Amino acid sequence: MNHRTAVVLLSGGMDSAVCASIAQNEGFTLYVLHVGYGQRTSKKERECAEELASFYDALDFRVIPLDFLKEIGESGLTDESITLPVEETEGIPPSYVPFRNSIILSLATAWAEVVGAEAIFYGANFIDFSGYPDCRPQYFEAFQKLIEAGTKDDTVIVLRTPLASLSKADIVKKGLELGTPFESTWSCYTENEKACGVCDSCRLRLKGFRENGVTDPISYR
Repeated sequence: MNHRTAVVLLSGGMDSAVCASIAQNEGFTLYVLHVGYGQRTSKKERECAEELASFYDALDFRVIPLDFLKEIGESGLTDESITLPVEETEGIPPSYVPFRNSIILSLATAWAEVVGAEAIFYGANFIDFSGYPDCRPQYFEAFQKLIEAGTKDDTVIVLRTPLASLSKADIVKKGLELGTPFESTWSCYTENEKACGVCDSCRLRLKGFRENGVTDPISYR
């Protein structure tokens, strides 16, 4: 039996989980890729990614360590001496990891070509997001061209970003509709036990649940 297969980048976060739900709902069988890059919450994110891969009955689950991103530094996600903001800021925030999406998407493309997957699903979002340059629509358009130019002539892989233009409230709503197990997701930038509730990511997540009139199922400090 031929499966339609897709590689899903699963950080363990809310957006990537909803993205996996959308892929599965569209009839794709999933290969799940999780990347650890020395981020502060890498332990918790990996646990969540494992639970989600099991929930989605993934054909395969791969964890790739990218400690290089921690070594080069310059991001508050990997360097605890860099303070992460607890309120809205202008410009690109210190949680930005330089060129991370390109590195991760390159790995996903390589694996998709090997397993014959026809799509890569990535939960990037540029409406309610922190202002990262590698989450903009023109960035993903450029990466699609890179996939086409850099793979075998008979390889067809479509980069899918179904959450790109959704608000956090829309993402939560979509996840609730599709039965996404939000209790198995983690968004906090700093904590591994109880979410901080004040970092950019926690605030956007809480706003998304609040606007849907539902309680976020994870624990906060």
